[in-house]
Amino acid sequence: MTAPGRRNLAGMLALSAGLAAVCAGVSRNEFPPATAAPGAFAVPAPILRTLPNGLRVLVIERRSVPLVRLDAMVMAGAAHDPPGGAGTAEFVASLLTEGTERRSAMDMARAIDQAGGTMDTGAGWDETMASVSVLADRKALAFDLMSDILIHPAFGPAEIERYRRQTISALRILKDDPGYVADAVVRRALLAGTPYAHPPEGTEETLDSITRQDLENFYASYYRPDDTAVAVLGDLTPQEGFGLAEKFFGGWTGRESPSVENPPPLRPKPMRGVLLINKPDAVQTEIRIGFPGVARSSPEYYALKVANQVLGGAAGNRLFFDLRTQRGLTYSASSSLHFYQRLGDWVAKSSTRAEDTVKAVTQMAEQVRLMRAHPISEAELQMAQNYLVGHLALQFEPLDGIADHALELILYGLPPDYWSAYASRIRAVTQEDVLRAASACLRPGNDVIVLVGNVAEDAKGLKKLGPVRVIPLSRLDLGSGDLAAPAPGARAASGP
Repeated sequence: MTAPGRRNLAGMLALSAGLAAVCAGVSRNEFPPATAAPGAFAVPAPILRTLPNGLRVLVIERRSVPLVRLDAMVMAGAAHDPPGGAGTAEFVASLLTEGTERRSAMDMARAIDQAGGTMDTGAGWDETMASVSVLADRKALAFDLMSDILIHPAFGPAEIERYRRQTISALRILKDDPGYVADAVVRRALLAGTPYAHPPEGTEETLDSITRQDLENFYASYYRPDDTAVAVLGDLTPQEGFGLAEKFFGGWTGRESPSVENPPPLRPKPMRGVLLINKPDAVQTEIRIGFPGVARSSPEYYALKVANQVLGGAAGNRLFFDLRTQRGLTYSASSSLHFYQRLGDWVAKSSTRAEDTVKAVTQMAEQVRLMRAHPISEAELQMAQNYLVGHLALQFEPLDGIADHALELILYGLPPDYWSAYASRIRAVTQEDVLRAASACLRPGNDVIVLVGNVAEDAKGLKKLGPVRVIPLSRLDLGSGDLAAPAPGARAASGP
């Protein structure tokens, strides 16, 4: 599940004894010693009840932790931003804790501080999250505060203008950050034509145009009990949890608006080729190579998780080994898979010295080609599976990890036993499954390559990777259909 806005790296062995070593340049002695596979672990099972108003409440009792935590999920996020209103979902989410009809922002801050707790809100792509955590003896306050921010937000004019000024100021600073620019451009180019392409935090132009009425309209359209779920975790019984939920949320009503069940997957229209965002003062180049991916419901989900772990996951991946260990071109290289309700993406990323840009991009593209052209080795498969299974156990340790995974069941319509069966499904993935999924996703000519840095002179050397387009950073416009603002004087020249 996408994290809230304020709150996202093995080598190669033989196909037979030596083929994979030729493909990826990794020998057996470059793997760590074999270790036992992670053992089974118990996945906390939530108890689910639906209140008469449609609100779904999940309770997980964990008496070993002297805390009570509430995580609420509204099933609307940045993908629901209205046309021309990029940043609306995050704008609304950020204002939830900035005052309600009953409490000022200072009142809420004082109450949560006195309870030894925390509050947080933020919008993902498909959902908006809010969390409240307090000491167990103040659990009623947690329900009171959560219901207040969800049901009675004030959207005060002063708070709106403060958020607007602060966010626009932050975006002006981020526009000079090559990493931020690379991530934003690859998303815009890769997912073009879909609601997932725009910057979720908005742009200067959209933030400047969003009105209080726009915020209230978004809230009225999507903040409804029947499209919300609340996970209750910690030192309380299920009876206490459901009783408090009924007391504080039972009277919540919302505008009747039918939800779209199982919306069809989206088909993006990527801006294929090589996009060079020229930043003449940069000494390093940020590199992104992206491909359209699949929705969270895809049957290829497990195979792609394993494939990504081999290509650029968190432990001993091919990109890191090739670019860092073998060639010394970078400090870090990785890849990330993103799965949303209606589509996804797969992005490889790294950075390198400006003079090594062409070499690094070429090597990254070669590792992508090998991933789709040859099966991974048995050793790579086992390493990836062990990591994914072992890492899942760690994610279920803290209360927020348990809450995220419980709410993910609702967000993506997963069965109640999903997480209990996750390890066996990862273990069932074969080398052939990985090759098939990677070949389908990493299709030649379907990629978008984004480089941010002092790269204008590299255009000729990159033409073998696809058509090249250079955009000066000063003219980059993430809200524009072609990513470029008009050249100086062009707007005036186009008028009468």
